[in-house]
Amino acid sequence: MLATDWVSISAIATAGATLVLAFATFASVRSANRAARAAERSLLAGLRPVLLPSRADDPPQKVGFFDGRWFEVQGSGGIAEATDEVVYLAAAIRNVGTGIAVLHGWYMHADRFSGSSDHVPVDDFRRLTRDLYIAPGEVGFWQGAFRDPSEEAFVAARRAIEERRRFGIEILYGDHELGRRAISLFGFTSRDDGGWLVTIARHWTVDGAPPR
Repeated sequence: MLATDWVSISAIATAGATLVLAFATFASVRSANRAARAAERSLLAGLRPVLLPSRADDPPQKVGFFDGRWFEVQGSGGIAEATDEVVYLAAAIRNVGTGIAVLHGWYMHADRFSGSSDHVPVDDFRRLTRDLYIAPGEVGFWQGAFRDPSEEAFVAARRAIEERRRFGIEILYGDHELGRRAISLFGFTSRDDGGWLVTIARHWTVDGAPPR
């Protein structure tokens, strides 16, 4: 009878146990990574703002410009007024997301309004002179202005307003950590009473996976 090689058996058993432990550790690490990614996505979702037009029964918003001009913007409404020197724009909006919205910039589509195309490059947005904050579930406003009558965008915006044509405004915003940026496209439609109705057309995600 052959003698039992306990040293070899012990080595094989140790190697097998080590291999099983390695597989178990690998599976545990993968599971932990998946759980961490899920927790991170959940946390980021909890910080994500989403902007929509305010409701018709929301309180009006007082919007002031640095030149001393003030407007009262009604719920679901907007302001679009052009003079020889300034084009004033504003909209009452609501943050329906779960994170604080920090508004960064805007872009006006004076000659068209469509929700089917992609947003303009982020570098083309006009930066706001100050950040505007809208808390979760609360109503706030966006405002912008053209102040150079020789600028092509000024001329196009003034023409659209005077002709009472529908136009679009893309608003760039993010969360209070200055990340998770998104873009919402709002439409301005003239009303019979001389005001403007603000609607929503599309949302895009700048940082992270697209929403569709």
